[in-house]
Amino acid sequence: MLALERRKLILDKLQAEKRVVVSELSQLYNVSEETIRRDLDKLEKEGLAIKSYGGAVINEDISIDLPFNVRKNQNVSGKQKMAEIAASLVNDGDHIFLDASTTAVFVAKALKGKERLTVITNSLEILLELADVSGWNIISTGGVMKEGYLAFLGSKTDESIRSYYVDKVIISCKALDQEWGIMESQEAFGSTKRAMMKSGRKKILVIDSTKFDQKAFSVAGSMKEVDMVVTDKRPEDRWRIYFEKLGIECRYPV
Repeated sequence: MLALERRKLILDKLQAEKRVVVSELSQLYNVSEETIRRDLDKLEKEGLAIKSYGGAVINEDISIDLPFNVRKNQNVSGKQKMAEIAASLVNDGDHIFLDASTTAVFVAKALKGKERLTVITNSLEILLELADVSGWNIISTGGVMKEGYLAFLGSKTDESIRSYYVDKVIISCKALDQEWGIMESQEAFGSTKRAMMKSGRKKILVIDSTKFDQKAFSVAGSMKEVDMVVTDKRPEDRWRIYFEKLGIECRYPV
């Protein structure tokens, strides 16, 4: 097994169990404890883990960006439920934006029962997901590929987005705060989401409940621009009151 593959498995285990033990990993992957310690050193340097006595714990700092393939496997059930709700809001023949979030990948899958959609996206993963769909118009924004994110970003991406006007904008985000609004870990992601929201009629924010009451580095947009929030469970009363005051409809699985 390559070191890169082993570190990914260790990270998957950290995500599932929150902590790992050197001696157990050594036996599990049939390598020396020193090799495992080097793996954990690497994960710590990348900001993904925090070494502890005899092992490591997951770094749950909201500002840390986990690899796309790791994030895609988080809260799969919740993302599927949110995606089904979001897909139900899309009509045959609609023109839509999908951002480069892992949540949007699930929405893309849930949309496959629709007909004659035009999907514009900066996500390479979504382009691949929809590559076998017939009768749709799939448009890539282009731009600079962001390593590790499977996303096109930058001024060319935003310029492409601004050349369209769509029926529905479906995006997610890194964090949501009642004072600061929609937030992202990197400015380039925030810039792309702002461009999308300015270029669509109905704006739908699809976000799981763990992102509520969190902050990130870049402000991606104001909640005053959002028409609907789709989340994975009933929000707390203060959030529902907040949405109601802004005239935002909130949907979640019953």
